[in-house]
Amino acid sequence: MPINDLQTLAASNDWLAIMPEIFLGCLALALLGLELLLPKKDHGVIPFAGILGQLALLLVVLLRFHAAADGPSTRIFGGLIQHDHQGELFRVFFLLTSVLVSALGVVALQKQRMPKTEFFAIVPVITAAMMLLAQSDHFVMLFVALETVTVGFYILVSYTRANPLSLEAGLKYLIMGALSSGLLLFGIVLLYGAAGNPALPAHSSDAMNFGELKNFLAANPDNFLAAVGIVLVLAGVAFKIGAVPFQIWVPDVYQGAPTPVTAFLAVGSKAAGFAMLLTLVQVFSAYSWLVISVLGLMAAATILFGNLAALTQDNVKRLIGLSGVSHAGYLLLGVIASIHGQDGAPGAVIFYLFGYLLASFAVFGVMTHLAGTDDADQQRDHYAGLGKTHPWLATVLAIGLGSLAGIPPLAGFMGKLLVFLVAFKAQLYWLLAVAVLGVVLSIYYYFGWLRVVFFDEPRDTGTSRQPTRTPVGLVAGVVLALLATASVLLGVYQGGLGVIIGLR
Repeated sequence: MPINDLQTLAASNDWLAIMPEIFLGCLALALLGLELLLPKKDHGVIPFAGILGQLALLLVVLLRFHAAADGPSTRIFGGLIQHDHQGELFRVFFLLTSVLVSALGVVALQKQRMPKTEFFAIVPVITAAMMLLAQSDHFVMLFVALETVTVGFYILVSYTRANPLSLEAGLKYLIMGALSSGLLLFGIVLLYGAAGNPALPAHSSDAMNFGELKNFLAANPDNFLAAVGIVLVLAGVAFKIGAVPFQIWVPDVYQGAPTPVTAFLAVGSKAAGFAMLLTLVQVFSAYSWLVISVLGLMAAATILFGNLAALTQDNVKRLIGLSGVSHAGYLLLGVIASIHGQDGAPGAVIFYLFGYLLASFAVFGVMTHLAGTDDADQQRDHYAGLGKTHPWLATVLAIGLGSLAGIPPLAGFMGKLLVFLVAFKAQLYWLLAVAVLGVVLSIYYYFGWLRVVFFDEPRDTGTSRQPTRTPVGLVAGVVLALLATASVLLGVYQGGLGVIIGLR
């Protein structure tokens, strides 16, 4: 590479633009250093140091959000990263997710005789990788960030290594993750090979750059290798969001993983997948006929499978996992609408994700406190009588499940309404019919869980014996209250968030 090209490349390196990601990496190292320096009796402060560090960063990012988001979209680090409004939104989303996962980890790991520092060091590393993933403008950056996320989850899913179900979940996630990475990489290679062919118009020596790849695809709208590559890339992303036919890992992994990790997968990993999709569908816009066909079939199958499979589940972690599959289907409607050129579609997807975050962590927060030492054994019968014995937890659970079901006036209802509206404007009528059927089916299992909470009496014999519940501390109670309150307020008034994400 000529020296002038190297100088141009170096001039585009804006380290200040990725300071949040650098800070998270340094925070992870600092937590490991604290474990070495502090006496063992003081190691209990390490999780709280990690949470405070992430919370401080979240506040800083929020304070500078308007200045960073209102500026022009810029490509930095030689085109590896695109710094724009959407990337800033996902930064806030992933940081909030990281704080809540760490807070759940404090409660969950108290019940396990496991090392704790490593958990709180891995979470910010995964978060930083997700933030970079959402800002990727190059397949090299996307793949490296994605594999960093995936390897981190390999560790966290099997974190409670004394539990056979956790080890099984880790092995299944490893195998399926390797398969999805192979599909994604094969698709990238096909796109790179096709776009680098000098015999074709608009070929490029840097075909893995999204901008140059988009130009190539626009100039070659009927290239067979490119079409196959696009399908394989979409298949690799489908694994991350848990969409059919790449959802088979979801119930087993969600059940076996520690509850905070299940929450991280359900919210963070899913949002990272949709951040990728929202970017990639614009890159593949010249092949919209193919992308819409693939994602449309995937969305319909995902909605139906997730809801039908969840109907028979008694283990609540599996139930939440399969319901999360159906939520991926609803979100795909918004992605497809964005391909049709609906301006508010990306904003609707992001709003849905924020509502999903609030509801999911409210539910997972209650689950974390009610789980026993065997984290994988969380049956619906364990919640019998909760409305009488712990009315506060039952209320938070009801708000969370109601929001996931799409009951007004909660945030989940508004999220579904916005996604359905953009899908309607895009004339996706048959997908809307499937989605409405999915919502009706979901009410059965969500409200079946609530029926056990408020109307069933506890049974303390046999397999339905209730585990010892963790008392709700002051901080955990405040967090649960904020999540429940935010779910209600965001359902009633969307003004501020609506303006920020571009709905208004």
